[in-house]
Amino acid sequence: LLLIVLTGVFYMKKSKEIVRCGWCIGKPLYEQYHDEEWGKPVYDDTKQFEFLVLESAQAGLSWWTILQRRENYRKAFVKFDYKKIAKFEEAKIEELMQDAGIIRNRAKITSVVNNAKCFLEIQKEFGSFSNYIWSFVGNKPKVNTWNVLKEVPATSPESDALAKDMKKRGFRFLGSTTLYAHLQATGLVNDHIVDCFQHGKCTG
Repeated sequence: LLLIVLTGVFYMKKSKEIVRCGWCIGKPLYEQYHDEEWGKPVYDDTKQFEFLVLESAQAGLSWWTILQRRENYRKAFVKFDYKKIAKFEEAKIEELMQDAGIIRNRAKITSVVNNAKCFLEIQKEFGSFSNYIWSFVGNKPKVNTWNVLKEVPATSPESDALAKDMKKRGFRFLGSTTLYAHLQATGLVNDHIVDCFQHGKCTG
C-alpha cells in the first residue's frame, strides 16, 4: 500500500512539473504539435517547404485554423513535393480552388506554386534551402530566454533580413511576421518560455 501511495505521489509530482507554453494548452492537437514539432530544428528541405506553405496560408488567419487543415494541405499539395508543385498549371489551381479542405484563396494558392519555383532556385544556388535559411541565424538555433508569452516578439532582425531577401528572390506571402513564425516553428529560433519542458530540448 505504501508503495502504491508513494508511486501515486511520484506521478502526481511528475505531472505537475510538466509546463508548456501557454498558447498550446487546452487543445490536444495543439499540445501534440508543441511537444513533438514546434521549435525543433529542421534541416530537411521538404519539411522546410511544408512550413513555408502552411505559414503563408495562415496570413490573416490563426495557426489553429491551418493546423486543423494540415493533412488536407498535405494531400492537396502532393505531400509538399516542391518539384511537382512548381509544375502546377492553371487547371490544377482551379482544382485546388474547389478543395474545401484548404483555404480557397487564389492568391495564396498561386503563391505556393510561385514559391516552389523560387525554392528550387535557392537550392541551385546554395545546395539546399536549409543551407540558405540557417545562414540567417549563424547556422545554429538562436535560443531566447522569455519568461512569459507577452515577451515573445512578432518579428526580429533575422526575420526582417530573411523577408527582405526572399522578397527580392520572388517569394510571396512571406513577410517578416510570417517568417518569424516560420523560424520559431522550424527551430531556427527557440521561443519556448524558459519554464517550458521543451525549452532545453530545442537547442540543435
